[in-house]
Amino acid sequence: MRKLLDYSLDELKTLLEDTGEKPFRAKQVMQWLVQGKRFDEMTNLSLSLRRKLKGRYTEGYAEIVRVLASKDGTKKYLFAFEDGCMVESVFMQKDYGNTICVSTQVGCRMGCVFCASGANGFVRNLTAGEILAQVIAVNADNGEGRAITNIVLMGMGEPLDNYDNVVKFLRLVNARDGLNIGMRNISLSTCGLAGKIDRFAQEGLPVTLSISLHAASDGKRAQVMPVANRYSLREIISAANNYFLKSGRRIIIEYAVIDGFNDGTEDVELLRELLLGLNCHVNLIPLNDNSGVALKAPAKRRVYAFCDMLSKAGLSATVRKSMGSDIAGACGQLKQQYQSEK
Repeated sequence: MRKLLDYSLDELKTLLEDTGEKPFRAKQVMQWLVQGKRFDEMTNLSLSLRRKLKGRYTEGYAEIVRVLASKDGTKKYLFAFEDGCMVESVFMQKDYGNTICVSTQVGCRMGCVFCASGANGFVRNLTAGEILAQVIAVNADNGEGRAITNIVLMGMGEPLDNYDNVVKFLRLVNARDGLNIGMRNISLSTCGLAGKIDRFAQEGLPVTLSISLHAASDGKRAQVMPVANRYSLREIISAANNYFLKSGRRIIIEYAVIDGFNDGTEDVELLRELLLGLNCHVNLIPLNDNSGVALKAPAKRRVYAFCDMLSKAGLSATVRKSMGSDIAGACGQLKQQYQSEK
C-alpha cells in the first residue's frame, strides 16, 4: 500500500478530494503524521475517514529496531521499513540544538573504502517519506514537541545519488504545515557528484553543502574514493563555488584525517592551492578507530597539528568533536552488528 508520508500537502489534498473529502482534511492528516500518530489516533478525523485511510494506505513510519545510547547523550537508531530494509540515524545533543543525521539510501554505491555504509553494496533508494520517517521517529522518541532543530544528510547513502527523493524530502521537512525545519538548519553531504551539485544549485534550497573531500590530489583521492575516477577535484570545487554563488551558503569541506596518508605538509599545500578563492571551512574528521579497514586512525595530537598547519596556510579549519564513539557511531556499524547477531 502507498505511504502517506511520501505525499506533500497539495498531493494529500488531491488524494482526499478524490475520495470525497474536503481539502482542509489534508492539513489535519499532515499534522498527525509529523507527530508519528497512527490512523486510530487521528481523533479530529471522522471514523469513516480513518477506516478509509487505514484500508488504502499506511502511514509510512519506520520501526525502531534498536537504540544505543552513548555516555555523551548521543543515540544511535537502527530502523526497519515495511520491506525489511534497514538504515541508521544518529541523534546528537549539541550546544546549538539537537541534530539528527539521517540516511538517504539502503547501502551505497559510491564504494569509499573507509565507509561501512556500502560494505554490502547498494540495495535501494529511500523514498522522501522514508527519510522523513527517521526524523519523525527520533523526534517522537525524544519528548513532546519538536526535539530536533537541525538535520544532516550524512548517514547511509549518497544523497545526490537519490536526487529526486532527497529534494522532495527537503521540501517536506521544511513545509510550514509539517515539521517546519528551516533550510539553513539543514546540511547535505556529498562525495562530490559535480553534475548533481550544479543541478542542486538551481533548486533554490539554501541548505549547507558539505563536500567529502578526504584528499587533496586526484590520485590520492582515487585510492579511497572511486568517485574520483569520475569527477576531478577541480570539477567538484568549481561546482561547489557555483553553489555558493547561487545560495550564499559557505561550503563545508569534510576531510577524514588518515594517519600517514593525507595529513602531511604536502597535503596542506595542495589543499591551500585547491581551495584558494572558495568561501569554505575545512572540517577535519579523525578516521574512526572502528572503521573496520586497514587505514590507520591518527593520534589526536597529529590531527590538531594538521589543523594548525592548515590555519597557518590561511584556511579556516577546525577538528570535529567525536560523538558516539562508544556506540558504533560510524554509519553502517550498528546494522552490521545487528545482522551478524541474527
